[in-house]
Amino acid sequence: MKRAAIYLRVSSIDQHPETQFHDLEMMAQQRGLEIVQRYTDRITGTRARRPGLDEMMADARRHRFDVLLVWASDRLARSVRHFLEVLDELNHLGVEFISFREQLDTSGPLGRAVVVIIGAIAELERSLIVERVRAGMRRAKLEGRHIGRRPLNLDRAAVLRDRQRGLSLTEVAKAHRCSRGLVSKILKDARNVSSHEGLPPAYPQPQENRPPI
Repeated sequence: MKRAAIYLRVSSIDQHPETQFHDLEMMAQQRGLEIVQRYTDRITGTRARRPGLDEMMADARRHRFDVLLVWASDRLARSVRHFLEVLDELNHLGVEFISFREQLDTSGPLGRAVVVIIGAIAELERSLIVERVRAGMRRAKLEGRHIGRRPLNLDRAAVLRDRQRGLSLTEVAKAHRCSRGLVSKILKDARNVSSHEGLPPAYPQPQENRPPI
């Protein structure tokens, strides 16, 4: 007798997972499956982290059950891509997937074919989205519109002067309304230019940043 695990998910605390469990329990009995574990999430499907789902996948990796029963495919995954990722991992682990509402069973050739079709449709959808984005970018360029974030108009000489005055990286970044990483990059570029041209550094290195002697 194969060991079966049941995954249940409801979107709010006002909904009861027992309705889903009753249907899945009846299906397990009809198929001669032994229910060994039950996982429940009371959370919306769009959440990436779900304790019940994470625990179920961890137990699947430990080979604690052979079949996963869900009431509907959208109860398991938050998107088509996520659904295919979960199915692919379950398939590699040797765990069969059965959905009550769609009557999807990956243990048979028809169920596996349906999964392949779903994957092909998802891939087509991703390709269409990429093509629409590229078409929009081409149109924006033809119309002379800027694509992406506007370049930051920063006075690099003023950044070097402030650093030379002894201000810390954080203080310089706040003064010029930029990130601390950008300030570090400007200082590094200035040092590289000075070293290539054989000139002294563009600013003296503060005592606290000098390497210990």
